[in-house]
Amino acid sequence: MSSTSTIYNVTSDLSLQGFDLPPEKAIVAFVFAALNYIIILFCNSFLLFTIINNKGLHEPMYILLLNLPINDLIGSTCLLPHVMRELLFDTRTMPFSICITQAFFIHVYAVSVVFILTAMAYDRYVAICQPMRYTTIMSKLHLTKIISLVWLTNLTLMAILFILLLRLPRCRSYLTHPYCDNPSLLQLVCADTTINNLYGLLITALCQVLTVGLILYSYLQILIACFRNKSSDTRSKALQTCGTHLVVFVLFECLGLFTIISYRIKDISPHLRKFIAVSAMILPPTMNPIIYGLRTKEIRVKGIKFFRRKVFVS
Repeated sequence: MSSTSTIYNVTSDLSLQGFDLPPEKAIVAFVFAALNYIIILFCNSFLLFTIINNKGLHEPMYILLLNLPINDLIGSTCLLPHVMRELLFDTRTMPFSICITQAFFIHVYAVSVVFILTAMAYDRYVAICQPMRYTTIMSKLHLTKIISLVWLTNLTLMAILFILLLRLPRCRSYLTHPYCDNPSLLQLVCADTTINNLYGLLITALCQVLTVGLILYSYLQILIACFRNKSSDTRSKALQTCGTHLVVFVLFECLGLFTIISYRIKDISPHLRKFIAVSAMILPPTMNPIIYGLRTKEIRVKGIKFFRRKVFVS
């Protein structure tokens, strides 16, 4: 009987906890989620096309930045359509294959953010601390290697994570989470998950130690170089650029930390836990293009020109 039950559950759809909102509040939440998704699509696409269509922005800093809206579109598209569907139709089931796909790309999104921001910090470190060697170090070949390393390392780490997950038998089908991710899927497994837990902790530790360490080192060196520079204009521009990167990084790290803490606190409200989990996925893709668009003068000026040319001329 248990064997038949296990086979049935492995091949059946998964049930998700959902948001448990009354119909009137669910409609309000759906409208908010839909507007948020439209803003994410518009702002990130705008940033994407502004960089692609302006040759003056085809520099290493902006080419690295180009990866951020691509990643934000991946992360938000994995989550928000699912959230809107659940809010509008009150559907709380999902095929296992789609759940795995969603979880995979959500983790790819989360790791890519810190990898991309680390690469951008390295670029700024070379530009400010070694300006005479910048064009040599950040050549097209080196830039291609950095971007390839960011994505290939991430995809390889996540592929191993989910291969380890898929090898395990599943005897449950109810997720106590508004969307699919590795920790919630591990709760469905009826076998020893020690290897999975150790590998997950190893990835988290390595990513955090390496990325946070490199970012802190880069910006510490940048701060030292800025205060040694006698030109107030150069110092101001460097600090503004680095400040933008740090705002984005701190925002993402704080939201990720709140999400991890919410998993560990048993007495926290389920609604608050769901809100924190969803916010960690939708706030960075919403804020990133706005922060970069408003605080980076080159993008702001060229973006407005591009928008006027496409809208008013055509």
